[in-house]
Amino acid sequence: MTSTPTAPSTPSVVRTRFAPSPTGFLHIGGARTALFSWAYARHFGGEFVLRIEDTDVERSTPEAVEAILQGMAWLDLAHDEGPYYQMRRMDRYREVIGQMLADGRAYHCYCTPAELDAMREAQRAQGLKPRYDGRWRPENAVGRTPPADVRPVVRFRNPVDGSVTWNDLVKGPITFANAELDDLIIARSDGTPTYNFCVVVDDWDMRITHVIRGDDHVNNTPRQINILAALGAAVPAYGHVPMIHGPDGQKLSKRHGAVSVMQYDDDGYLPEAIINYLARLGWSHGDDEIFSREQLVAWFDGSHLSHSPSQFDVEKLKWLNNQYLRQCADADLAARVAPRLARRGVDPAALGVDVAAACALFKDRAQTLEELADGVAMLLASPEPSPQDLATHLQPVSRQALADFADAIASIDWQRDAINAAIKATVAAHKLKMPQFGLPARLVVFGRTQTPSIDAVLALLPRDEVVARIRRHV
Repeated sequence: MTSTPTAPSTPSVVRTRFAPSPTGFLHIGGARTALFSWAYARHFGGEFVLRIEDTDVERSTPEAVEAILQGMAWLDLAHDEGPYYQMRRMDRYREVIGQMLADGRAYHCYCTPAELDAMREAQRAQGLKPRYDGRWRPENAVGRTPPADVRPVVRFRNPVDGSVTWNDLVKGPITFANAELDDLIIARSDGTPTYNFCVVVDDWDMRITHVIRGDDHVNNTPRQINILAALGAAVPAYGHVPMIHGPDGQKLSKRHGAVSVMQYDDDGYLPEAIINYLARLGWSHGDDEIFSREQLVAWFDGSHLSHSPSQFDVEKLKWLNNQYLRQCADADLAARVAPRLARRGVDPAALGVDVAAACALFKDRAQTLEELADGVAMLLASPEPSPQDLATHLQPVSRQALADFADAIASIDWQRDAINAAIKATVAAHKLKMPQFGLPARLVVFGRTQTPSIDAVLALLPRDEVVARIRRHV
């Protein structure tokens, strides 16, 4: 038997799916798979299905399900159908298994674990690949009486001749000889169906036309194709995307960024930037680095998917996030920063600080919302410069200049231009260079020596607050 499933380049109804297992959070690799599947469906005006593969009862948790749903919502990867839960479809799986047993597409296998171990050991001793030898296939078990004390598994009767081939959307033509594929267990001895079988029935029932997933599933695909063919079901087009590696070329781990997608929210990344960055991990559109969600959908037709593993680079993600921060409207940034200020115990209203104006001033130099919140919070916190910093930067000449500056601004119109004029006049009167005034001024007003332009940040605070902070130290 040779099977070569193909799909039209632009099918009438594209249906993709994302099918995570709720054994942990939604991580970057899973989010990219979801994004590619979502974007492909949207490009062709199709439908995106969310399926929760929760048959691993011991490891699946409601908390993990919620984390997946929360991550999808944060990234705005809205599904058109679902979420479907495999544990709620057990009757359907058992129905199909019963039909396959009845017509010979599947059979009971009574091998014990000890027999299977002995079988594999003998094959290794002969230099053969360990695999089930088909001893309980109907044609091989003629005249044998099933042991009464063994609860059988159910195996799929895989074709023994020919090959299975598919034209992978990413890797091109892939072929497996059926002789290399043994008879897969599709139901365990307790009657529970196995992963590869549940996936097949789900894709069949949900009319999935395209499956985009990680290339760790390549070895599962020929088995799933053969089961679909045995069921007379349409075979989806498959695309297996290479894994994401860390900057060191090793498998992505927590130290590289393989954490919950929601951790990126906590760390201050914008979902728009994460979407843009994930899209570029294993896919490209010319030299475009920054593009909108709408552009991604318009371009993502399944071509230009990389054949090689992608490298996750936190520094590049930070750079990209900064680009998106710069593009954000100041009022939007203020709304996003507000809960982060609240978590810091900071109340902008207490000093009457305009958070949107502060965001406008700090966003160019902030890589994340957390850094932006730090900048805004700096305005509001009572400065506590260290004695060492004061001794270093607050020299007698600077101290007198700041005292005179505080007197000068006590009655001026509190606008940036007027503040700038007062600074220039003070610097000229005391024959100072600008750093001799700017560094100590920042230190006594904000507790640090690095800020945006001194006249701009001073203008964000009430005049009386600025005067009070200066006089506290001079």
